[in-house]
Amino acid sequence: MIFKIKEISILIFLLFFCSISSANEIFVSLKKSKVNVRYGPSFNSDVKYVYKKINLPIKQIDKKENFRRIIDLKNNSGWIHVSQLKKINSVIATNDKILFKKPTSFAKPIALIKKGRLLIVQQCEKNWCEIKNDNFNGWIKTDDLWGLTN
Repeated sequence: MIFKIKEISILIFLLFFCSISSANEIFVSLKKSKVNVRYGPSFNSDVKYVYKKINLPIKQIDKKENFRRIIDLKNNSGWIHVSQLKKINSVIATNDKILFKKPTSFAKPIALIKKGRLLIVQQCEKNWCEIKNDNFNGWIKTDDLWGLTN
């Protein structure tokens, strides 16, 4: 009987801990075209690598004071100062996708969006997001997009 109570207590603790840790996981975008990623949550920590892509979507997985631990689409991770981040406004296509004039598969196709393309999100409704890039404005299905929370 005592053994079962301990198992249940451990299970409850793990469920609670997992729900807290996932609460910190949100998508954000890079605010600048040059952002340092550090080994630790401090300006005294060495720079691990540098992002050179404004609006790049990244996932925040932890936070400590004014630094956010992030992970990107390719599983690179590190710490970025909060001043270099903004609310998510972009996604990356993880497969080739078709851009439509309206939010329906029956609408006129406008362009083929290639895998890996960075797209700026205007708005989302149901299973569709209105996006823009350098050449096109249109709607894209939300499956196979990295940077959206479901």
